[in-house]
Amino acid sequence: MKFPNKIVLLAAIFWISCDSLDDKKGRFLLKGNEKMEENDPKTAIGFYQEAISLDSTYSDAYFNKGMAHLRLNQLEDAIGDFSKAIQFKPDYYEALFQRGLGYLDNGEFYKAREDAEKLIKLDAENWKSFFLQGLTLEKLKDFPASLVAFQSASRLAPENSDLMVNQATILYYQKKYTESKSVLDEAEKLNPTEPNLHNLRSMILFDERDYENALNSVEKAITLDNRQAYFYNNKGLYLLFLNNKEEGLDLINQSIQMDPKNPFALRNKGIYYVMTGDKVSALSYLTDLAKNYPEMDLVAEYLEKAQAL
Repeated sequence: MKFPNKIVLLAAIFWISCDSLDDKKGRFLLKGNEKMEENDPKTAIGFYQEAISLDSTYSDAYFNKGMAHLRLNQLEDAIGDFSKAIQFKPDYYEALFQRGLGYLDNGEFYKAREDAEKLIKLDAENWKSFFLQGLTLEKLKDFPASLVAFQSASRLAPENSDLMVNQATILYYQKKYTESKSVLDEAEKLNPTEPNLHNLRSMILFDERDYENALNSVEKAITLDNRQAYFYNNKGLYLLFLNNKEEGLDLINQSIQMDPKNPFALRNKGIYYVMTGDKVSALSYLTDLAKNYPEMDLVAEYLEKAQAL
């Protein structure tokens, strides 16, 4: 009675032993992908590592492992995995793109620019090549070149409203408000539910001292996406200038709780203390900001007002 079972067992062992390396590592890759779909990146990383243990040059496993690290906000690990993927597959477009974005988030702007240049050489017909270039040049404060890059990306993906918002943002930085609003109007025709579009419009309206309409625009942005700290910070600022200071402060504090590293929120809190006549508190915020962010709008103006209290 036991003899047939032994035959089945031996057959299974023989089948496993004949399994190819590609099959084995491919199964680990698929298992990792399944865990990513289940929103379990930690377990996915283990499966990807098993695949890499079988083939230390397995670029796809390194790339997918990098994406899992991104899901866990492990930026350095992600960049390392993308670099490994590129090491074994130098023309790995998506790995270069994701590494470039990682470098941007990590403050390594010149490395991000190098990856953008590599992407353009690999595929000058892909909008993402110029999108990454635009982002890196924006970080490097080369606004004219950044605008050209975003325009190039838009020509390749004319239905992508985000790329138009990027252009409008650069125009805003250059204080070309009329041009920026015109681009935003075109972007809104493509996608009226893009929250960053309405937030940017609110910023332009604020600079034009149209505080009521600025408030209306940022409230549209919050309705469309209530997870962005800087939307609440902007709304708080506009309320300060509409003489609704306490509600404004509450929103600025909410923004700081969501993102403690945003210097604009700290500036706005300093502005609140100037408006309420608290010289000591105002100086505690604005003095350091003037040293660390001397070009930030309103900082020098309100530091001077704080000193005069």
